Amino acid sequence: MKRLAILGSTGSIGTQTLEVVEAHPDLFCVEVLTANQNVGLLAEQAIRFKPNMVVIADESKYVSLKEALKAEDIKVYAGEEALAQVVAAGTVDVVVTATVGYSGLLPTVNAIQAGKIIALANKETLVVAGELINKLAIQYHAPILPVDSEHSAIFQCLVGEGNNPVEKIILTASGGPFRGKDYQYLQSVSPAAALKHPNWNMGAKVTIDSASLMNKGFEVIEAKWLFGVSPEQIEVVVHPQSIIHSMVEFADGSIKAQLGAPDMRLPIQYALTYPDRLQTDFGRINFGTCRSLTFEEPDRRTFRNLNLAYQAMLEGGNRPCMLNAANEVAVEAFLQEKISFTAMSDLIEMCMEKGNFIAQPSLEDYIFTDKEIRKEARERLKTFGK
Repeated sequence: MKRLAILGSTGSIGTQTLEVVEAHPDLFCVEVLTANQNVGLLAEQAIRFKPNMVVIADESKYVSLKEALKAEDIKVYAGEEALAQVVAAGTVDVVVTATVGYSGLLPTVNAIQAGKIIALANKETLVVAGELINKLAIQYHAPILPVDSEHSAIFQCLVGEGNNPVEKIILTASGGPFRGKDYQYLQSVSPAAALKHPNWNMGAKVTIDSASLMNKGFEVIEAKWLFGVSPEQIEVVVHPQSIIHSMVEFADGSIKAQLGAPDMRLPIQYALTYPDRLQTDFGRINFGTCRSLTFEEPDRRTFRNLNLAYQAMLEGGNRPCMLNAANEVAVEAFLQEKISFTAMSDLIEMCMEKGNFIAQPSLEDYIFTDKEIRKEARERLKTFGK
């Protein structure tokens, strides 16, 4: 029986993780559930799964959550500090980091230092502080198992390969809702249009990142740290069908690919049960109807975020931290219709150029960089006309 702490349990990955837990009550139990603001759903989950502890990050929601769970024998906490602390509890075996954005960094650091198994869905943790996270994982013997479908696919392709040299990692991308559109078209797209992903059901922030290809840029950086490859060894190809989730090319020219229906429960379950595979009722690929798998190069000139991510990865240091902080502000502004879709890239580039570069940042440097770039981005937003 694995005891889970699910960070971000009310989001897309969190709710699907609970579906996996519910399907295998003999294998998993829930020890901790956390959410940012969604008190209603968090309370429903807590009543259903009976965790020992729940945390609401927004401290203003504490009283509401406490009241909703007054009849339950569940400890209720609030605030970012509590969120970072509960992951280290001795009753937790696996920490599923399903939060979105920078907020996942400190809880993940604490979980690693406590020697927990990390089922990593929060890609921003490695984007912001990949070098630090890897060092801590080695120091504290904390395994990191990828949950993102692309990185899970790569991980599965590497299982059993031992020290066989990898020539290239090939990350697939659906292309999002605006694949094939030009810059002029993108200038006027609405948040509602950007939120209509053709293949995946994800939260708003990740869906916008997917539409702008920033999500794929983040995955490139994440792959570098997870699999120990150089930037030159990571290639992105657009695969609109989202059947091949990613591939690995080896030194002899052989390519291994992992295929599956676009269902996040599959990589979630694999991370929780590795190295075992369990019977599921998830959808299967029907090759009688799925007769075409196509590939094309990403349009980096139109979708500039992918190039910005490669640039940040190549420069290293705290530059990817700047990229992430500026992007979070840009996405929020776009969703609030304060800036255009294309202006997000402009804002991110400006902030990356403005930030103070640190070649070998500490955790405190990452925290400072995140705050400074967010401040810079919000100031620059005032000069943008949508």
